[in-house]
Amino acid sequence: MSRIPERNDRKSGKKPAGAGGFKARQGGHGGGAAKGGWSPRATEPNPTAAPRSNRAKIDADTLIWGRHPVLAALNNPARKGMGRLLATPERAAELEREGLAPGRIVEVVEPQALERMLPQGAVHQGLVFKVQPLEGLSLEDLAEPARGVIVMLDQLTDPQNVGAIFRSALAFGARGIVVQDRHSPVLAGALAKAAAGATERLPCARVTNLSRALERLADLGWRAVGLDGASAETLETALDNRPTVLVMGSEGDGIRRLVAEHCDVLAKIPMPGGFESLNVSNAAAIALYEASRKQQSLD
Repeated sequence: MSRIPERNDRKSGKKPAGAGGFKARQGGHGGGAAKGGWSPRATEPNPTAAPRSNRAKIDADTLIWGRHPVLAALNNPARKGMGRLLATPERAAELEREGLAPGRIVEVVEPQALERMLPQGAVHQGLVFKVQPLEGLSLEDLAEPARGVIVMLDQLTDPQNVGAIFRSALAFGARGIVVQDRHSPVLAGALAKAAAGATERLPCARVTNLSRALERLADLGWRAVGLDGASAETLETALDNRPTVLVMGSEGDGIRRLVAEHCDVLAKIPMPGGFESLNVSNAAAIALYEASRKQQSLD
């Protein structure tokens, strides 16, 4: 499968930040005192006023945090010249020592400043990368030539689950991920953290309509296998070595009816233990393992 980093997310009208040589720049959010501004005397606090939060307004859809996700983003050629890289003093020293951020300006900040930028409890590991969403790959570019496995996600919205599926798909050699544009999370924030860098390395195609996308994939030589716990057929018997689209539905509703009707076969993961409930990301990992075994028989 291709390991070429792709432009994975939506387009943005914002102008990307320019790149430069590695240079540590001290400061929180790149600002010192404003020039030419009038500074009034401090006023007495109002005892009846509501307490102000020390946490800045968070836009997690533009942030990537954590060592693996940030380093993967820095290594993605599609992000060249993009973004604002912030690091704690210790992590900034590591980036310079190991040459991990060539051509990047690194803003050195204290850990507390990073924490204020992120959702409560986010584990940043001393690195935050503020980026623009990336442009997605077209369905045809992802699917041609027809070979291997593609994962399609039908309205999965939980970033932890989607991130974990990206990670499993990369580990088992999938060609890429297909999602519906209107009902899928942005490939940043908690999703990028859960994916541990996989969103920067695995191609993703965003489409308007999944049913039509399955029709187009069928025209290109792909066979769709949808996971459905109510099916009589097992995943082992449903899979073969033909180019395969694994279709995963949301945990609550499963695959929607019209999407299921465009699958060539619906299959279940047998659970002899009697506890017939798997997290969707765990089910995807099992399905990817089985599909990769079937694909190996092609060689």
